[in-house]
Amino acid sequence: GTDTVHLFERDCSVQRRHQKVVETAPAIGLPDDVTQALYADAVRICSGAGYINAGTVEFLVDPKTNQHYFIEVNPRIQVEHTVTEVITGVDLVQSQIRIAAGQKLKELGLSQDKISKRGYAIQARVTTEDPMHDFRPDTGRLQVWRPAEGFGIRLDGGNAYSGATISPHYDSMLMKLTGSALSFDGASDKVARALSETRIRGVKTNIPFILNVLRHPQFKSGKATTSFIGETPELFNFEFRQNRGQKLLNYLGDH
Repeated sequence: GTDTVHLFERDCSVQRRHQKVVETAPAIGLPDDVTQALYADAVRICSGAGYINAGTVEFLVDPKTNQHYFIEVNPRIQVEHTVTEVITGVDLVQSQIRIAAGQKLKELGLSQDKISKRGYAIQARVTTEDPMHDFRPDTGRLQVWRPAEGFGIRLDGGNAYSGATISPHYDSMLMKLTGSALSFDGASDKVARALSETRIRGVKTNIPFILNVLRHPQFKSGKATTSFIGETPELFNFEFRQNRGQKLLNYLGDH
């Protein structure tokens, strides 16, 4: 459209086979001149195309030169929109519906000088993929479904509940867990704490793998690239998690 604003940037470098695993906002480790150039190019692309409504402009940044390259524009809300909502306070889903209904950005209170960011947010995609077996999606009955909560934790879930059957015919994602804090390390610690306290029994999940990602120095320094997972075999060293409580309940139920 004639009036275009940006909502800062997200870092989606932690990927496996081009599928995003952990997303952050804002990106850490990028010089200010690089982020400003990304903002300017994103706005120029959408303005020049006459684009209307919410969209995501994707770029690749060369970690050696900090040169950025345009990839594509995704004309939709993306899975990782939660981190942008958390740091800006802008409801993207509501905003796109109101724009589609004919309202202007000014009517939504969205002018560039009024949009600011606060703190950091990290989203983890919790799936039934088993990292011990090449991330093969697991299926079965959810015996226990107890996601952790707390200050600075946002949960975006589907229809998972204790007793639900996980079918092979649908996407393997169970929920999105987003943690936020005033520092990047604080947000990372909150996500790690919430994932550690989450109890999902009956199917395998990728939670142990995500915890290794969050605790890795390369991720915590903001230097993880799109090849991070493929080049970091220690991410696949997991602690075996006990399921004593469920085993006891099953034993009592059988006797």
